Amino acid sequence: MSAVSFAVRKGEVLGLIGPNGAGKSTLFDCLAGLLPADGGTITGAAGEPISTPETLFYVPDGITPWPAQPLAWILDFAIGCFGGRAELLDDVIYQLDLKAFLHQPLGSLSKGQRKRGLLALGLLTPQPLLLIDEPLDGLDLRQMRDVAAVLRSHSASGRTMFLSIHQISDAARFCDRFVLLSGGMVKGEGTVTELAAQAGLATDNLEEVFLAIT
Repeated sequence: MSAVSFAVRKGEVLGLIGPNGAGKSTLFDCLAGLLPADGGTITGAAGEPISTPETLFYVPDGITPWPAQPLAWILDFAIGCFGGRAELLDDVIYQLDLKAFLHQPLGSLSKGQRKRGLLALGLLTPQPLLLIDEPLDGLDLRQMRDVAAVLRSHSASGRTMFLSIHQISDAARFCDRFVLLSGGMVKGEGTVTELAAQAGLATDNLEEVFLAIT
């Protein structure tokens, strides 16, 4: 990847959007330290270096950690191991409608149930920045709407959400700003209005703006 530079603001829902193969998951893996970066730095508002483990928590897509363990065990583990926020546990279980399968092994859950369970794990962690790769994948329309509302409610309390979303129309519905990624390069960053102005368009359609810029 090259020419990747952007800002993440406190308490916002920032959408990383781009087609398959654009480098979204690779970028998240590098930010989280799962893949080595050839260069670059992560800095705070004053230019100070940031400690990744203390600053961000990453929920990758398509994983099934501890598949033989029940979801309740995994959420308790997240609180104990990662110093998570136990006071949020009951609310997160309710918000993501997890109660019915708390005692089922994670590996036995459907794709959508497993996705919501892992989102709960992420929401319980204490880091101020939460990276989630494809948070809506595997969810039906109603679940997508509900999960989007949950993520926004947590951002309203001051936690920053940085979400990699393949479907641009989904991102447009609830993200505050966007990073447009194509071919491993950032092509634009900002609100839909700001990106439309960059593209010389008079539209609030994010798909049209993305196609024009990339």
